[in-house]
Amino acid sequence: MKTAIPEVDFQFNPSISAESAMALEHDFGAYNYHPLPVVLAKGAGMRVWDTAGKEYFDFLSAYSAVNQGHCHPKIVATLVEQASQLTLTSRAFHNNVLGQYEKFMTELFGYQRLLPMNTGVEAAETAVKLARRWGYDKKRIPENQARIVFVEGNFWGRSIGAISSSTDPSSRKGFGPFVPGYDLIPYNDLEALEQALRDPHVAAFMLEPIQGEAGVVVPDDAYIRGVRSLCSRYEVLMIADEIQTGIGRTGKMLACDHVDVRPDILVLGKALAGGVLPVSAVLCDDDIMLNIRPGEHGSTFGGNPLGCRVAMSALEVLVEEKMIENAERMGKLFRAEMQKLIDKYDLLQLVRGKGLLNAVVINDRPESSTAWNLCLKMMELGMLAKPTHGNIIRLAPPLLIKEQELMEGLNRFESAVKSI
Repeated sequence: MKTAIPEVDFQFNPSISAESAMALEHDFGAYNYHPLPVVLAKGAGMRVWDTAGKEYFDFLSAYSAVNQGHCHPKIVATLVEQASQLTLTSRAFHNNVLGQYEKFMTELFGYQRLLPMNTGVEAAETAVKLARRWGYDKKRIPENQARIVFVEGNFWGRSIGAISSSTDPSSRKGFGPFVPGYDLIPYNDLEALEQALRDPHVAAFMLEPIQGEAGVVVPDDAYIRGVRSLCSRYEVLMIADEIQTGIGRTGKMLACDHVDVRPDILVLGKALAGGVLPVSAVLCDDDIMLNIRPGEHGSTFGGNPLGCRVAMSALEVLVEEKMIENAERMGKLFRAEMQKLIDKYDLLQLVRGKGLLNAVVINDRPESSTAWNLCLKMMELGMLAKPTHGNIIRLAPPLLIKEQELMEGLNRFESAVKSI
């Protein structure tokens, strides 16, 4: 029996109202996010506009995926040019862009090999697979005995693999059983790390140089250097998850660059394509990368010509427009000015961060709604940010923000604090 295709309205409505847009999401989408009640329709630079035309300062940058600003003209032009020529071939065939992208990336970041993926969680999963395979082939760990060490408070996605290393109950509850072979230790604790690495079955230690989702938790400089030293001593791969901290966000190309540390495996994503496409990457040297063979790992979209061209353009923009240097300057200014507000208002407890990856801790309980209410007030005043872990507000504007815009954003933040 032939099944009839239902009649569906395929017409896109660019003039849809905010109420209608939110209602459609509610009626037909999953309830896996709790967004602020604003419907965005346009973006340029560090500004976005809602469906009614109201302008906002974006102080979230799509969780640092839009470091280069919304709809950067050079990145968009590259997207349009490549999209009109070739978008996807799969890895069943070669394409004329991938090799050039791999050469560009390995030379820029100082590694011998790149494995292209799409999303951050895919890249992190890839790093874990590479580390396990290296553990069996090079470290001679007995089959199925390899262990990966993670830190408490980590976040690298919500796949089954990612939540198996999570300490966040909202990510884990109701989704077990979990992936075996993962160990958890405290963050910023070298003694705990050394104890864990004494196990000869440990293949790798994965960490964020700054924990983003946990509330922009910045470890001691000595910690990252100590991690490198301990991993080398115990023949364990150091995996740096720079998905959120990389691509200039902290005032260096990589957060590890602040302490001149080179991880064995580098994981990148988010701003790698300027927020235009999902593009991620895993970089390492031959000794790690070349242990995998055809058919053992892959992705239909990983290394697609469109994503590769856009990523190269996004990184060129970052360097050409000196956005990394700007992130360093504006970050110092932001924290200095925010400290003045902390000294002035009891509601605010502390500010922490590097470059333009910062967070303000609200002087309240994590389970309270104060930070959420503050973000709602900020939204009314034309500034968008989002709480994390209840009483922490992450403030991370695009790296092209100007001093005048930064100060205006701080003024709007102060106005919101006054109203609370």
